[in-house]
Amino acid sequence: MGYPGKNTKGYEAPKRPFEKQRIEDETRIVIEYGLRNKREVWRAQSVLRRYRKAARELLAFMSQSSDEQQIATKKEHLLGHLNRIGLLGPDADIGDVLSLKIQQPLERRLQTMVYRQGLARSPKQARQMVTHGHIAIAGRRVDIPSYRVPRDQETLISYYGTSPLTSEGHPEIERINKKRR
Repeated sequence: MGYPGKNTKGYEAPKRPFEKQRIEDETRIVIEYGLRNKREVWRAQSVLRRYRKAARELLAFMSQSSDEQQIATKKEHLLGHLNRIGLLGPDADIGDVLSLKIQQPLERRLQTMVYRQGLARSPKQARQMVTHGHIAIAGRRVDIPSYRVPRDQETLISYYGTSPLTSEGHPEIERINKKRR
């Protein structure tokens, strides 16, 4: 089992490390989302794997059990969680959990949200802004690019109050505003 205070790997490396198509797909995703390395892709795949496993277990439980209340509770718990973190909509069902793609959890990362909202010119710059402490969610500094932004917090992303990027005369803000136009 190991020492409980020690962090363990949050991902599983591919079984075939030199598969050409997988390497090309992962490289494209790393570039598109400005990720640091492929381990971040593997971590997102592991998150999806856990959600899919939970959905498959729920489907198996539904076919074996006749307790409708317990089935409804488990289904509501899983779908409610995925709705809160923004991976699924409010009217989703179990089939939607099984059809999640790798891009969906990557779109929920703070780094990607900062770029998509136009606070940075590129995903790499968004990552740098987050790690340097220029980004806040609801006024609280968040310096973790992989932070999964819940649906209710995505509109609260802004520059941190004491960041030099909050002033309109900052040259980087002028460049970002030019790119928006």
